[in-house]
Amino acid sequence: MTLGGTSLEKGKRHPTLEDGVVVGAGAKVLGNIVVGANSRIGANAVLVRSVPPESVVVGVPGQVVVRSHASSGHPDLEHGRMPDAIGDSVNQLMRRLESLEAQLAMQHKIPAPVPGDGGHKQPAMIHPPDKGIWHGEDFMI
Repeated sequence: MTLGGTSLEKGKRHPTLEDGVVVGAGAKVLGNIVVGANSRIGANAVLVRSVPPESVVVGVPGQVVVRSHASSGHPDLEHGRMPDAIGDSVNQLMRRLESLEAQLAMQHKIPAPVPGDGGHKQPAMIHPPDKGIWHGEDFMI
């Protein structure tokens, strides 16, 4: 975790973490900002703006997302229950891509690939994960 100032001006340059704040591994909290009480900063998030109490912050730059469960009043160290805003966005994009590919295939009646067709190969179809498991051909991101 990095707590640091981002200004050359004299005065307060470092963040203020209120009571009950949990900061994940590798997170950066930069500048003269306030992290509200009982907030959670996700691992590797980069926080550059103040956040209200009871917030969950993920991403680069850090964005406040909705808590996945109600606060219990005691320190919450269950990092595995933090929402995955980026993963959810990727899943939505993959579902949309799959839908558009299906529409395109219907419009152009793309034939299924035939083994031994002289090297003409269909482009790889990537499908969104099902219960966290990716299916389909190998691909690179």
